Amino acid sequence: MSRSVTVRVPAKVNVRLAVGAARPDGFHDLANVFLAVSLYDEVTASPADELTVTCDGPDADQVPLDRGNLAARAAELLAKRGGLTPSVHLHIAKRIPVAGGMAGGSADGAAALVACDALWGLDTPRAELLEICAELGSDVPFGLVGGAALGTGRGEILTPVAAGTFHWVFAVADGGLSTPAVFREFDRLAAGRDIPTPEASPALLEALASGDPDALAATLANDLQPAALSLRPGLADTLAAGTRAGALAALVSGSGPTTAFLVRDAESAAMVAAALEASGTCRTTRVATSPAPGATALPEG
Repeated sequence: MSRSVTVRVPAKVNVRLAVGAARPDGFHDLANVFLAVSLYDEVTASPADELTVTCDGPDADQVPLDRGNLAARAAELLAKRGGLTPSVHLHIAKRIPVAGGMAGGSADGAAALVACDALWGLDTPRAELLEICAELGSDVPFGLVGGAALGTGRGEILTPVAAGTFHWVFAVADGGLSTPAVFREFDRLAAGRDIPTPEASPALLEALASGDPDALAATLANDLQPAALSLRPGLADTLAAGTRAGALAALVSGSGPTTAFLVRDAESAAMVAAALEASGTCRTTRVATSPAPGATALPEG
């Protein structure tokens, strides 16, 4: 058994998040075009007498360290399938914004699954790992897969799609937004009107594959954005500040409150990030590129 295994896992941005009406099970059908970006958490799994979780990094104090943490739940589910006791210490080096609409908690679940699988020498088939991911949550499978993918169902059924290289700036807000609360607000705002079946537009998928930032900027859309802005009106000021600074497009990332800005190149990213920080409309910024690989075990040492 290895002494420890460290897995690096990316954040995501939704370049298209189409949301259908609420289903009887409370979920919504989605057409969710995920793009993994170069902001990473790292999860290290080490042998221990019992399951424990620790965390460091920005906003680490907001990360649950009990069974509510998806990394802990991933270890428990994998151990149960393997007939093991989840005797492992999980340490999360947290760099993805917490409760920010970038699937950081889901990413940690995927990373813990890969790390524990290697630590325990289970060699679980990838298809089975994806099943466990889907059991953990709608965004967890994409943390395992990375790159670019269309998520259907409640987002957990993934089809890889082609993606060129894009540059992004992310503005991190003070505090988080509850994903269930944003979906409830979506339902409230949508009450009494017909909601079309969600789909990803061919124009967006073509733009994504082309690597043309102008084409992608013209097709970005997030059906949850009005709900996020209803709950956090100040995010409109952040979106406007990034657009004024030269971003090609601006949108709320997932359920928010992190906002995402598509820019032309690395130089533009630095300028937009500086302008956003100077605007006083966000707590901090992060610059990233996409696509990025999914959960990946790092070499020892």
